[in-house]
Amino acid sequence: MTRPYIRTGAPVTPPVNAPFPLRPPSPTHTITEFGSWWDHLLVRLIFSVACVAAGYHFHPFDLSKWVDAGIGFAFSVSVFLFEMRLQRASMRRLIGAAVGSILGILGAYLMGLVLAWTSIPDGSRSFLDVALLLVMTYIGLVVGASKGDMLNLQALGGLFGSERSTRRMPKVLDTSVIIDGRIADICEAHFLDGVLLIPQFVLRELQLVADSADSMKRQRGRRGLEVLQRMQRMAHLEVEIADDDFANVADVDMKLIELAKRYDGKIVTNDYNLNKVASLQGIEILNVNQLANALKPVVLPGEIMRVFILREGKEYNQGVAYLDDGTMVVVDGARRMINKTVDITVTSVHQTTAGKMIFGRIDERDSQNSRLTPPHNLADVPQPRPVEHTSRQSEALASGERVPRPIVPDTSNDPE
Repeated sequence: MTRPYIRTGAPVTPPVNAPFPLRPPSPTHTITEFGSWWDHLLVRLIFSVACVAAGYHFHPFDLSKWVDAGIGFAFSVSVFLFEMRLQRASMRRLIGAAVGSILGILGAYLMGLVLAWTSIPDGSRSFLDVALLLVMTYIGLVVGASKGDMLNLQALGGLFGSERSTRRMPKVLDTSVIIDGRIADICEAHFLDGVLLIPQFVLRELQLVADSADSMKRQRGRRGLEVLQRMQRMAHLEVEIADDDFANVADVDMKLIELAKRYDGKIVTNDYNLNKVASLQGIEILNVNQLANALKPVVLPGEIMRVFILREGKEYNQGVAYLDDGTMVVVDGARRMINKTVDITVTSVHQTTAGKMIFGRIDERDSQNSRLTPPHNLADVPQPRPVEHTSRQSEALASGERVPRPIVPDTSNDPE
């Protein structure tokens, strides 16, 4: 049986200057229903009284009645502890442990039949029968519980069809993904569920960032604590704290890898180097940056896009623009279009490990339309200068010459 590694429901310890406590808010009212804490307390109290009364009445160990009653009470307490441990186990582990125990008891019974035909004294044979029964039952219980996760209960349907293996592969959170904050939005959209495992050394690193003298680092640390508080409030998640630490490993990234190996989990991170190192060691990685790149809209060559040219590019006559998701767009012939919104034609799309780059050129139809578009303000159109002919006309009439007709008609004397 694998060692329990998690304190279920353990609150995240915030630093002194944390803006909010990292614990779910207590409900304003409690609905009392059957199966509540008081009902369990009543049933356990009745069981304890029954065990004490049985020990006092029967005194099975030939001791005083009060000593036998104390033994009965100790037996009831051990049963309660065993019950609490069973409540944390999944249905697969319970079925595996039950089947393993039954097989162990059956094996001990068959071996006892073989010992009955031997010449071993009765006292020694009785001791061997009891020892074989305990050993075989224990081995069957442990092995069955450890191998119970291999059972496919959904194939049985009915009662066991809805059993989920949420504890089979916990997700180990890295400091970078907590500070980033997008993990909370992903969990809120139900793309991640089950057990989210936060190592204690990651919490310490997050607290050091929150207590930093640098205001920027302190703000990032506080945001990480707020993200954890937000995730603890989600009903479909189990945010749990792992107390495991590796004293012989100094690097936090290597501790995350060792923790994921120990509990067969996945690592959720934004760190590119941790992604590569963990992948080489066979650890499954959930990279939020890769998810963001996969969700970006698909752009094909030949499509028309409208972008805002922000700055010039490295090559001659290039302009650089950015989409809303941060994708860089390199536009040929757009150096003269800086600080303008233009339509471009996509020529190629280049995918890199850091993200996606789009290459394009100025759309010719857009440039032609801009040249042929008439001005919107008629005041900008140059008007012909009026011909000053009044004085010249009076002089020509006095000398008897013919006055030429003006190019622009004079409307000053027209009747209204």
